Amino acid sequence: MSAIRVLIVDDSVVVRKVLCEALNSDPSIEVAGTAPSGNIALAKIPQLNPDVITLDIEMPGLNGLETLAQIRKLYPNISVIMCSTLTERGAAVTLEALAAGASDYVTKPSNSESLSAAKEQIRRELVEKIVSLAHRFSKSSPVFASAPVPRRRSAPAKIEILAIGTSTGGPNALGEVIPTIPGDFPVPIVVVQHMPPVFTRLLAERLDSRSPLSVREAEPGAQLQPGTVWIARGDYHMMVQRKDKGVVLQLTQDTPENSCRPAVDPLFRSAAATYGPRVLGVVMTGMGADGTRGAKSIRDAGGEILIQDEASSVVWGMPGSIASAGLADEICPLQEIGPAIIRRVRPHALAASIPSSRRV
Repeated sequence: MSAIRVLIVDDSVVVRKVLCEALNSDPSIEVAGTAPSGNIALAKIPQLNPDVITLDIEMPGLNGLETLAQIRKLYPNISVIMCSTLTERGAAVTLEALAAGASDYVTKPSNSESLSAAKEQIRRELVEKIVSLAHRFSKSSPVFASAPVPRRRSAPAKIEILAIGTSTGGPNALGEVIPTIPGDFPVPIVVVQHMPPVFTRLLAERLDSRSPLSVREAEPGAQLQPGTVWIARGDYHMMVQRKDKGVVLQLTQDTPENSCRPAVDPLFRSAAATYGPRVLGVVMTGMGADGTRGAKSIRDAGGEILIQDEASSVVWGMPGSIASAGLADEICPLQEIGPAIIRRVRPHALAASIPSSRRV
């Protein structure tokens, strides 16, 4: 298999050097070229034919958002990974970039880190994303076979909580699904999106402004209420726990799972332990296999699992892993996930005209 060709776009000579050395250390990746500005990058794309572009946000001339708009217009199949700073402005602009068609993002190492630590962080975070995104359009992409789902011995229980997990492509997927859920939704919603601090708060604010539901970043001890969406806080696992006054959120900085914190598995496990068969788990686009073990916990407790289909996923890693394990009750295109959720939580609320999704 030929190496994945990457174009690095950043106005900093130091950052370009660090990215080049980190990416060239992986045999599956070839740095096809670099560019110090958006204009130069656009001129180089037809010459270099990259599979993936890493794109700085703050640049002179065309900034990252403006360059992204041109890339999406001229080269819609090239994956674009934004390189962001871990700041309020960096997070806000990154969310705008994702909404405008960026495939994913990474945060730049802080200035306080050593050169070797910076290279290791980039290698650890960026290489996996480049490989996963490049395979999206490759004939050699890994194929997840949907294993048959065991027949249930009884009808599903009444749903009392909706738990959602997602990663790469997740902010846009959540932006598609959450606003379709009505404000009088009868159960609480808890969400894990793989994101660092600051990003999760801004994501919650962005979804809240576009949704009839109340969307908030998780707070320790907050009591779950119908019609409220809680987004796991960056760098904290989020779990649900039953107390005397009801079910509350628990946040911990326990060891990362699946190299993630927050991770989907702890949330799903706690939901299964707290609600038993009355859980609806949803897993959407994302790299890796986070959520598979948690989905098994939900299924073992008698709950249900709904996943996004491959065609509409940016990366079918997380939902594909669940499908291959035979844990999916239903596989839906992104645009049908909202109606499918409502159909399962409120069986008689949807009109019969809503198209049914592919069942497995």
